[in-house]
Amino acid sequence: MSTIQQIYGRLCRFAVFGGILKKPLLTHFMSYCRAGGDIATRRMAYGAFVAEIYAGGADLTDCVRRLVFEDENVYVKTIGNMARPSPHIALCAANELTTLSSFAALTTADFAADMGDLDYLPAFSSSPVDLRAEYEERTAAIGRHGYGIFAANGMFSVGEDGSILPIASADRISLDRFIGYREERQRVIDNTVMFLEGRPAANILLYGDAGTGKSSTVKAVANAYFDQGLRLIEIRKNQLLQLPRVMGEIADNPLKFIIFIDDLSFNQNDDTFSMLKATLEGSASARAKNAVIYATSNRRHIVKETFDDRAGNDIHRNDTVQENLSLSERFGLTVLFAKPEKKLYLEIIHELAERHGITRDPAELEREAESFALKRGYRSARCAEQFIESLL
Repeated sequence: MSTIQQIYGRLCRFAVFGGILKKPLLTHFMSYCRAGGDIATRRMAYGAFVAEIYAGGADLTDCVRRLVFEDENVYVKTIGNMARPSPHIALCAANELTTLSSFAALTTADFAADMGDLDYLPAFSSSPVDLRAEYEERTAAIGRHGYGIFAANGMFSVGEDGSILPIASADRISLDRFIGYREERQRVIDNTVMFLEGRPAANILLYGDAGTGKSSTVKAVANAYFDQGLRLIEIRKNQLLQLPRVMGEIADNPLKFIIFIDDLSFNQNDDTFSMLKATLEGSASARAKNAVIYATSNRRHIVKETFDDRAGNDIHRNDTVQENLSLSERFGLTVLFAKPEKKLYLEIIHELAERHGITRDPAELEREAESFALKRGYRSARCAEQFIESLL
């Protein structure tokens, strides 16, 4: 019996990593093995198998490694819950990882020999690997690596049904990209570090003028601490009623999560107002211990209020007004990102010009930058970036 057929026989008995067998890479391999002496079917299955490898970067070992680390199985979930798996499950997982190591090391030559095919076969890369050792190393530090969809992705969105979905084109912005607002950004960083270290951390409201870098700061912090087990889940304001479901999904996960709400504001009688309030107050049904909420808003008081609201016919009008205005106070930390003064705006302009290799008389550059901001009616970091882009 060939090596390929031996591996196939062991794969058929998988119990812990059985979910991997449903992935296209494995289904095509299994189809190849089941084809028997039907060479045409085997060649077609081989072609589909290699196409999956190409889609993952042309290296079989890397493809299998990703499948293993992202698989949600009873073994890794038990460890993620800080419990000890059954000895039977642990032994089964170890044996299956050994099989997957053999599978990940298969070569184009192995398939050519198995088919007795001397014609050209689409080639791929592979290398010897000990997935059992790598898996043990990752599960020993599961609080940093995570498992399932959280193993390889750092940012997520929430589907209409409340499911958590990876963001394929997540913002990769890094902290070293920013200019100015150092003190404001450091407050967010310090709070996040406390959160990751298991110390008391606050929910944060980042508020202030548009284009000052509030949202980018949150995303950059999430990127910076990905390797320490931090993930970001972005939820839209109209999805806040899904918060209990999202919190329930991550409650037993060993990772730490930022629940990110961008551009937050409420109208009167908004159904989602009470849900966010309950979460910020730590309601047992709405809050996960491994999550904090970071929200951005252009408003310090995030419930929109009119003069009519203050002059309304509510008998306890003052209580109602204070209830609305106090929502922002339920964030443990508020950070103001104010519109930059001229000095900071020009500092940003010069730094961005240097980064992009723009050589121009400094005085002329400043005059043009000020003119550009005047036409838009305001100075901001975003305005500075747009001005530099116009020069490029």
